[in-house]
Amino acid sequence: MHRLAIHTITTKSWDLPTAAAKYRAAGVRGIGVWRQWLEGRSLNESRRILDDHGLSAVSLVRGGFFPYLSAQERQSAIDDNLRALDEAAAIGAPQVVLVCGAKPELPLSESRKHIEEGLAACLDHGRATGVRLSIEPLHPMYADCRSAINTLGQTNDLLDRLGSPPEIGIAADVYHLWWDPNLEAEIQRAGKRIIGFHVCDWLTPTADFLNDRGLMGEGCIDIKGIRRQVEATGFNGWIEVEIFSHRWWSHDPDEYLRRIVRAFEAHVEFP
Repeated sequence: MHRLAIHTITTKSWDLPTAAAKYRAAGVRGIGVWRQWLEGRSLNESRRILDDHGLSAVSLVRGGFFPYLSAQERQSAIDDNLRALDEAAAIGAPQVVLVCGAKPELPLSESRKHIEEGLAACLDHGRATGVRLSIEPLHPMYADCRSAINTLGQTNDLLDRLGSPPEIGIAADVYHLWWDPNLEAEIQRAGKRIIGFHVCDWLTPTADFLNDRGLMGEGCIDIKGIRRQVEATGFNGWIEVEIFSHRWWSHDPDEYLRRIVRAFEAHVEFP
């Protein structure tokens, strides 16, 4: 339990003060803060809420969406990512998780070029803030409009081309990566680039590719097996529960949180 973190989107009916209080009461010590949960109050106040409940800000979600159709869109995306780095620094989060983006109007190769350009444009600010950019490769079903970076291998290739800057790492989410036959080799290749590890489960059948994720243990992902591979690289950071689920969002949120904790203990933690 000492490594369990929960993303605010997972319990999306709770605002930040409520989520912080409920998580801490349940023994959860880490929180992944989605940027919407910062709205309506100062960043200093958000930081105080986390500190008052003894919670560590594990990550800020999300930056990215670099592909563009105009110079104005390009600059807007870069500016937004620079703001995200500032927000993360203000609440004490060590990384900004990136959904890198894609444009259905563009060839994938062009979207990937834009992502590489956007990352390069943010390196100096990441260094200045002390916050890392964390690329989250998304399942290929999202390649049309959410991310043109779809495998861990593509992520490793991208970081190689950028010179493997320390300002950029990888968020490995089992929901997006579990299916990849090259996963174990690419995890080994990624090594200490992996700075985030996200868990949930893949339901069979899946009713909604965005909002029908399962609690750990409800689906077919070998979560403990992937965790072992990731931790063999030396990763010993937070394990972040990130679940989008209309089904679970319709449950009583307090019972849902209890189920999250039990599922983590049964299907993520080692004996």
